[in-house]
Amino acid sequence: MTDAVGSIDTPDAQDEVPESKRVRKGGKRAKKGPLKRLATFYRQVIAELRKVVWPSRNQLTSYTTVVIFFVAIMIALVTVIDYGLDHAAKYVFG
Repeated sequence: MTDAVGSIDTPDAQDEVPESKRVRKGGKRAKKGPLKRLATFYRQVIAELRKVVWPSRNQLTSYTTVVIFFVAIMIALVTVIDYGLDHAAKYVFG
């Protein structure tokens, strides 16, 4: 069966890669030892951490306050729902 481009069974000419152009499995990583890969990983982590925009003390305080306030509200909400469901179950089942 054929479509608008050509036959489904035959690959396109652009899909064929000559034997000399194929990439080996592993690439450059296969040549490095585990300690060099670990050192590279830590260097990349430190480089990424230098890009981070850290919050100021005022921002950190306000964010922490908002989170604690939100958690307290959620605890109260879950407590009220649990208390209500407990009493409803005791009423239904005796």
